[in-house]
Amino acid sequence: MATPVRDCESTPVMPWRELADSGSSRKEAMTTIAWIAVAAVVVLVMLGALWFFGMRGKWPLVLNFQRRMNRRLVNPRQMRNAGTPGAYAGIVRHVGRHSGQRYETPVVPLRTRDGFVILIVYGTVSDWVRNVLAAGSATILVEGTSFEVTDPAVVHVSEADREFSRRELREMRTLGNNTCLRVRLADRDDDDAGVDGGT
Repeated sequence: MATPVRDCESTPVMPWRELADSGSSRKEAMTTIAWIAVAAVVVLVMLGALWFFGMRGKWPLVLNFQRRMNRRLVNPRQMRNAGTPGAYAGIVRHVGRHSGQRYETPVVPLRTRDGFVILIVYGTVSDWVRNVLAAGSATILVEGTSFEVTDPAVVHVSEADREFSRRELREMRTLGNNTCLRVRLADRDDDDAGVDGGT
């Protein structure tokens, strides 16, 4: 009587081995996902720190990146209601120093006794700042009212002729902003300005 030949290739795998292999693979996958998540958090923290210190230290690379982002993403949204009553931002209307074209840029004008001050976040490299300085005048739209302004000058916040609120001072200190563009009303009455520059 012939002895049957055993087919090794068709030997069934025990169920417990399949479960063990499946559990090991699942554990490895979860470990990989956890490491990826940790790495992503570390990268985000590093990028956030780079942005913060870059803005505070006025690093050109960071400032230029933020300017481009604002121009493409933030400014178009702010312009939807900038300058209207109750809006956070106003508008500065200026003329290109080279092109001669008219532009509108969202800013936050703060009233002074005889005009406005506008904090300069990116320094004097901002196109709108350079345009206003070159022209010597601009138009500011705030709370639904237009104001013709003149005599622009970049000054330290201590010379801005405005009593800043605690919130404004805190925001300036956080990002290292200590300069602003000061403009005066074109039709002001020097003897009686009549404008409260307080908060």
